[in-house]
Amino acid sequence: MKLATWNVNSLTVRLSQVEEWIKKAKPDLLLLQETKQENIKFPHEAINALGYKSIHNGQKTYNGVAIISKYELLDIQNNIPGFEDGQKRMIAATVNTNHGKIRIVCVYVPNGQSVDSDKYFYKLDWLKHFTLWLKNEMLSHPDIIIAGDFNIAPQDIDCHDPEAWKNNVLVSKREREAFQKIIDLGFSDSFRAMNPSEIQYSWWDYRMAGFRRNLGMRIDHILTNKNLINKVTMSAIDKEPRKSERPSDHTPVIIEI
Repeated sequence: MKLATWNVNSLTVRLSQVEEWIKKAKPDLLLLQETKQENIKFPHEAINALGYKSIHNGQKTYNGVAIISKYELLDIQNNIPGFEDGQKRMIAATVNTNHGKIRIVCVYVPNGQSVDSDKYFYKLDWLKHFTLWLKNEMLSHPDIIIAGDFNIAPQDIDCHDPEAWKNNVLVSKREREAFQKIIDLGFSDSFRAMNPSEIQYSWWDYRMAGFRRNLGMRIDHILTNKNLINKVTMSAIDKEPRKSERPSDHTPVIIEI
């Protein structure tokens, strides 16, 4: 089974890139973030034409998450239950694979803007409620994969210049602690588990020739529970889509189980 996550930074702009990548990579599951589309605008027909099913939790202009799947998508959950939030940042579904039933959770964690802003505290609050929901979700779903744009570089190795970014969003102590609390529930960062010392990034700023100069961060993650991490055979970052004309500032992250 191949699963990938990709923040596409507007599916309206990059649908053709997503279609091309699906045809080339042939994932069983593709999780998208920042679709920036209302549900009525999501291109289900185009996805169906490629042989996939799809679900979407979106809004106009901002946010939006989707799961594209070869499998039937069951027991769908939009947003974090009990957390009042108008922003569309999470969607979950269960799929029945050769490895049994797996709960798939697609997330687009808030960016946080700056550590002294209201958006930063919203990010921490969102992560707190997400972690509480996830802890409960684990009681009824033994196997879970969480994937998406976490907007957190978990370690200094995941940031091109840790000293320059020190005490900023994406790398701040409180964000990293929140990420670790998810890991502590019983999850593994699949890329780092398979590539302990590899320096690779999944996001590069459009400004300052960030991609050409490799001024990036690894902020897109696929977390698997401990049972599944033992079955992961590959975890990689595909930089090719970032080389496209008018690319997303993120690129796909992939695992194979």
